[in-house]
Amino acid sequence: MVKSLPMRICKLGEEVLRTKCEEVNPEEINDEMRALFNEMFETMISANGCGLAAPQIGISKRFFVIIADDDVRRVFINPVITKTSSELSDYEEGCLSLPGFSESIRRPAKVSISALNEFGKRFVIEDAEGLLGRCIQHENDHLDGILYIDRGDESVKNEIIEKFKKKAERAAEKAAAKARKQASIAAKIAAKQNKK
Repeated sequence: MVKSLPMRICKLGEEVLRTKCEEVNPEEINDEMRALFNEMFETMISANGCGLAAPQIGISKRFFVIIADDDVRRVFINPVITKTSSELSDYEEGCLSLPGFSESIRRPAKVSISALNEFGKRFVIEDAEGLLGRCIQHENDHLDGILYIDRGDESVKNEIIEKFKKKAERAAEKAAAKARKQASIAAKIAAKQNKK
C-alpha cells in the first residue's frame, strides 16, 4: 500500500485561518469525506499534534479531528459548544499552524459539545476536561477564525505575528530568486538553441 504524503498545513498569515467557516451540509458526509478525515489524522500524527481543523488544511468548513490522551480518534462536524464551566484552567498551548511557539492560555476547565460524527450521527460529550476539553475549545476556535494567540498576552501575539511576517517575506524573496534563476537558465538555453 502506498502511504500518502501528509497534507500541507496552513500557517499564520494565510487568510483561511482568519475566516469564519461554513457549516457542512450533512449530505456531503460520505466516503470521500471520511477519507479526508483519515488523511487529516495521519497529517496530525506525523506533525505530533493532537487536533487539526479544516481551515488548517485550507478548507473553510466547520469540522475538526482530535486524538486526545485517551487515543480515541474523534471527528467533529458542525460542532456546537453547549456549555462551559465557570472554573478556569491554564494550559500551555501550541498549534500546528504556528510551529515552534507555545503560550499558557486560560480557558474553561470543562466544556460540553454537540456535533455530528464521520457518519453524520449526532453525538454529545458532556464536561470534557483535561487535554480533550482543551483540544475541543482550541479546534472549535479555528472554525471561527480564532487562534490561541488571540486569547493570550497581546505582546506575545504581536511578537509571533512579526516573526511569521518576516519568515513569509524571506520565503517570498527565496522563491523570487529561484524564479529569476530558472528564467535566466531558460533564457540561456533558448539563446543557444536560436544560434543553432
